[in-house]
Amino acid sequence: MPIKLENVAIAVRDLEETIAFFADLGLTVLGRDTVSGEWTDTAVGLDGNHAKIAMLQTPDGNGHLELFEYIHPDAIETSPTRPNEIGMHRVAFSVDGLDEALRIAAKHGCHPLRGVATYEDVYKLTYLRGPSGIIVMLAESLGSR
Repeated sequence: MPIKLENVAIAVRDLEETIAFFADLGLTVLGRDTVSGEWTDTAVGLDGNHAKIAMLQTPDGNGHLELFEYIHPDAIETSPTRPNEIGMHRVAFSVDGLDEALRIAAKHGCHPLRGVATYEDVYKLTYLRGPSGIIVMLAESLGSR
């Protein structure tokens, strides 16, 4: 059976703030909608499910993020996850220029958790905390230098 990753969905505190962050990094908004009704209750497993959503795509067309801002039931605030917690870990992006990506992230108040590291001679990379506490990894390939 062939399998293909469709998208990664993330519940966010503020849909517009999160869209602005990822759009500035280069993702494109493919569409927006408000979803509710029996089909969403069934699919998601929440009674009265009602959310604003947006689908974003990476410039290469292969990666998709689906962002949700819940209207009902109320979104549940939790402590931001740490890199070593079990469960959803992070969203990772390859970038052509890490310094430029970090400059863009900083405009949104998002900075590396610790700093920028170099993995062997392969990648220069960092983790940062994006909108709604999302951990985002940005990596620049050093092979193209």
